[in-house]
Amino acid sequence: MQAVYFNAILVILVFGFVVEQILDFLNSKNKETTVPEDLRNFYDQEKYTKSLNYKRAHNKVGNISGWMSFVASMLFLLLGGFNWLNELLLPEFGDTLWLSLVYFGVLFFASDIMGIPFGLYATFVIEEKFGFNKTTPTTYFIDKIKSYAMTIILGGGIMYVLLLLITSIGEQFWLYAWAVMVAIMIFTNFFYTTLFVPIFNKLTSLEDGELRTEIEKLAAKLNFPLTKIQVMNASKRTSKGNAYFAGFGKKKSIVLFDTLIEKHEVDELVGILAHEIGHYKKKHIIGNMVQGIALNGLMLWLLSWFIFNPELSMALGADQLYIHLNLIAFGILYGPISMITGLIGNVISRKNEYEADAYAIEHTKPEALKTALIRLSTDSLSDLKPHPAYVFMHYSHPTLLQRLKAINSNA
Repeated sequence: MQAVYFNAILVILVFGFVVEQILDFLNSKNKETTVPEDLRNFYDQEKYTKSLNYKRAHNKVGNISGWMSFVASMLFLLLGGFNWLNELLLPEFGDTLWLSLVYFGVLFFASDIMGIPFGLYATFVIEEKFGFNKTTPTTYFIDKIKSYAMTIILGGGIMYVLLLLITSIGEQFWLYAWAVMVAIMIFTNFFYTTLFVPIFNKLTSLEDGELRTEIEKLAAKLNFPLTKIQVMNASKRTSKGNAYFAGFGKKKSIVLFDTLIEKHEVDELVGILAHEIGHYKKKHIIGNMVQGIALNGLMLWLLSWFIFNPELSMALGADQLYIHLNLIAFGILYGPISMITGLIGNVISRKNEYEADAYAIEHTKPEALKTALIRLSTDSLSDLKPHPAYVFMHYSHPTLLQRLKAINSNA
């Protein structure tokens, strides 16, 4: 049976990589060198060419990184690397929870370090060349150190609890682990802005003025429980804009990137926030949380069927059961299910985006939202005409042209 598991792992890894290569190829060939007719209202030839070059530059780096990751994963699997690392650490830590924690830590940091050259190139060459990068080398590496610290503390803590539940409770661990995951999701939703964002960015209250007045008027008009309006210094790292809501229940806060405020008119920003309020009013936020809770429960329940099967560890070269090896094997075997649930999630998400847009234009100016969406996409050189198959597999939002078409039909 271990040969069946090994072959399944091998096939899943190869299949996933091949699918991504096909999608990338289709998407890259779905581009015209001159401005397509349906984009001429947004792009002149110079900016359109710039957007194509931006995508090509990122795709080239992504392809090299993807191939390197795939080859490294295949060699590690075929040459018995998973068990080699296990045997290397076993004398130092024994078959304990610490063995599993250190094992995952080594894999994480090795993978991350391999990706650093690509991240540096993308940030300081590509993003710099196209005018988006505001990150200094010092900020980049401080962010990296902070990310490592959070991974060790939070990621390590969660992994420790999961491993402790598995080893101490047995096959019914998944119910307790599920409860822990739900608690973490709710906690993160409540405290993400107040606890985690300040580690990387500075948040300040939006100053009094026309924008604050219009936002508060919109929130009052739509009976939205707004408690804070904050500005994040995103310009420390990028010139791209964004905004999001945080909080849960009757305590909601808005976080606006300073880059977003800089590039958009007040009515455009109000349209963007009306869209976000639309998600709240249409209960998309609660729906997404329920969906996430259900998927976590499904994954943990399936894991309970495999976690104590020694043949999974043996498929990775071990001679007995090791929980961390079983988690690695299960993570790969779960890939096809994750792909299917991801596709379903994207379909639901795209539907939600249409509904939020419809809500926004019902309560604000349709032209303002359209202008905001166009600026968000064109200023960031987004891919305005991705291949339909690529959209179906990867996009959680409809394309700009699809959204504008829907807004025009609903206005």
